[in-house]
Amino acid sequence: MVTRPAPTTPEAPVRDEFLGPPECQSKKLTRASCDLVFCPPWERCIEGRCACKPPYLCPTEDVAPVCGRDHRSYRSYCQLMAVSCRTKKPIMSHFGEKCGESLPKFRSSIDPDRVVRVFIPDAESSEGGEELLVCWKIWNMAAANVACKENGHPLGAATADFVLYNSVKDDHSRRLPRSCVSVRCQGYETSLAECVIYDKARIGGRKVAAATCYDASQAPKEEECGFTCANGKCVSLNQTCNGVDDCGDRSDEMCCRDCRNGSLRCKTGVCLPPDALGDGQIDCLDGEDESQKYTMGNSEIHSDILKSSQQYVSPKKETIANRVHLESKLYCGIPNITTVDDEEVEERGRTNRVKRVVGGVPAKPTQIQWQIALVDNRKIDCGGAYIGGCWVITAAHCVRPNPSAFMVKFSLWQKTRAQNTTDIVPVEEIYIHPKYNASTYENDIALVQLEKLPYKDKCLEDNPAVSAVCVPWSAQLFQPNHTCSISGWGRTADGRASQVLLWANVSLIADCQGFYKDRFKPGMMCAGDLDGSVDSCQGDSGGPLVCEDELGVSYLWGIVSWGERCGQPGFPGVYTQVAHYFDWIRLHTGWPAVTKFNS
Repeated sequence: MVTRPAPTTPEAPVRDEFLGPPECQSKKLTRASCDLVFCPPWERCIEGRCACKPPYLCPTEDVAPVCGRDHRSYRSYCQLMAVSCRTKKPIMSHFGEKCGESLPKFRSSIDPDRVVRVFIPDAESSEGGEELLVCWKIWNMAAANVACKENGHPLGAATADFVLYNSVKDDHSRRLPRSCVSVRCQGYETSLAECVIYDKARIGGRKVAAATCYDASQAPKEEECGFTCANGKCVSLNQTCNGVDDCGDRSDEMCCRDCRNGSLRCKTGVCLPPDALGDGQIDCLDGEDESQKYTMGNSEIHSDILKSSQQYVSPKKETIANRVHLESKLYCGIPNITTVDDEEVEERGRTNRVKRVVGGVPAKPTQIQWQIALVDNRKIDCGGAYIGGCWVITAAHCVRPNPSAFMVKFSLWQKTRAQNTTDIVPVEEIYIHPKYNASTYENDIALVQLEKLPYKDKCLEDNPAVSAVCVPWSAQLFQPNHTCSISGWGRTADGRASQVLLWANVSLIADCQGFYKDRFKPGMMCAGDLDGSVDSCQGDSGGPLVCEDELGVSYLWGIVSWGERCGQPGFPGVYTQVAHYFDWIRLHTGWPAVTKFNS
């Protein structure tokens, strides 16, 4: 009789406590996935991917001339990087006005003993430059990847480590440098010249940076790989979610449930290195890395970067300046606080007799400065949000293609009576989403374009009680359970329309399909409270659901669309998700009108 071995139960795959779910990893997200991260100034976000900008779109303020390896002089680092982005070749040599065929250019090399060398041209003279090694102290895989890519290895480095200086063999063909520089890279660079190079120091007997470049032919088999990057490179599991771009395309930092080694996890699941916190450049979509809790304590981390001006010009400084300039083109999402308390006392005295929307309270007369009332043949049945310029967003079911039938009222508090800050503007055109379905409320969004004032390039006079709300470009900007606010003149608990503008806090709700089944379509989202204590009701249609980021900037996250059993448990309000329609909005309004970031 043959005894058969007992069947064994296959072991469940080991689940890393830091990596996010497989469905996220299967998306192969990278640094170009601008739903989760920002594009650099020489790229812009189009349909969720960073794409190269034409060089002429780069800022020209606070820039320094750059010499390219092609011997051309570029007006700015951004302009040079825009060309490099399009050609997919490293072009950067050094900052400085002197740039000619006879002048030496930046170069890097990796010796047979893996030691990394850089030659930095002297931007002040035409007499050459200096060859240096790279100091080991902050050397990491992000920098080693750049060095290897620059030297003909498209997947970057396999290791980033060190060599003892005294063990390095002197190459008789060229003298071994006695000084090193610190090199700090983010990982997107195509050359070490594009990284921050600073703090030249004597080496003595210390360690110097070394790199082993990645050889795909010697890589582990797929089943033996800890983590497979989007570019096909294999890295170990402990290299994921540590804030360092080990893959070379950042895919190892994009799907994280937690972060290793003290790095910060943005709410979108992206891990940042500690030196990105409080450095003056927003990396998390909601600005958490530049919030006060990090900017107050990180001055020492960034003091070494500031020293770079003593020796070399830092690309990071210009990149931050570019971002600041691009962001300053659009002012939105921050109300004029000086007008919020400008209350009309005689009106406020009546609020104790106003029936409240479920969970809502009366706003102050000039509190919600992006709220508009949409007047349809002298009746107000819908609201909307002002997004700047001559543009208002509302629900498609609130309008029809007849601009002359509508007016837009700004800074309205009491529904039937204007206040001294109220402005009334005619409508020039209405753009209803081409795929709006009136029977299902799918794509329930419309743009209202306002008439310009006579002989002026604006649609309303300057009004301190009117501010624009920002338009979100990414559906990942705010996550479920985030607290946001709704506002409008909708029906109250007793079924009558409110006479003053009401507002309430609501929470973003995940998995809304579970409540509404097949009626819940792409581009829809839910918010409220599952116990029904807060909801938007009829008459709030088209009104804004606004969420605030970590820096206090407000975004139009949703538009009141539809729902069932207003204010009843288990039936949260359904909103049009504005970020889902960003590209359609941008198509009509243009880049400057709506794009604060990734422009």
